[in-house]
Amino acid sequence: MRIRWRLLAALVLLGALAAARAEQIKTALAGVDRVVVFKQRHELQLWSAGKMLKSYTVALGPNPIGPKEREGDGRTPEGIYKVVGHNPKSTFHLSLRISYPNAEDRARAARLGVSPGGDIMIHGIPNSFGWLGSYRIRRDWTAGCIALSNDEIEEIYEAVDDNTLVEIRP
Repeated sequence: MRIRWRLLAALVLLGALAAARAEQIKTALAGVDRVVVFKQRHELQLWSAGKMLKSYTVALGPNPIGPKEREGDGRTPEGIYKVVGHNPKSTFHLSLRISYPNAEDRARAARLGVSPGGDIMIHGIPNSFGWLGSYRIRRDWTAGCIALSNDEIEEIYEAVDDNTLVEIRP
């Protein structure tokens, strides 16, 4: 009986610590007004009022050099976008839709006579592979999206509102 009570007490304590940690992260990431991605560094940064709040290591498309030119090229776009939606039922844990393609992307694709593609997201690990954690971030594997661990996308998903600026740099 004593063991059960100790186990129950330990579980309650762990739950309280997890809730406190989540609140601490939410407070630390309050007011995110810009997301900046540096493709060459495989880094995503969250900014508020000119101050960087936190940075994350990301995976990109398998051909990350240069801007996305067409659907299926394996590149992550470069340019200025916005978050245009949150998807809590993503096949990649959680996802934030990016406003790709913008006018410049559409014009580039039109000059090339190709489709610019779409469905560019900031997302987590595929649902059936979440157990891999951050291991999945060590190499580029997306179709052009920006991927993080599931724990990291949970933080970002809560901190970033729709219409937040997303700047993707080379």
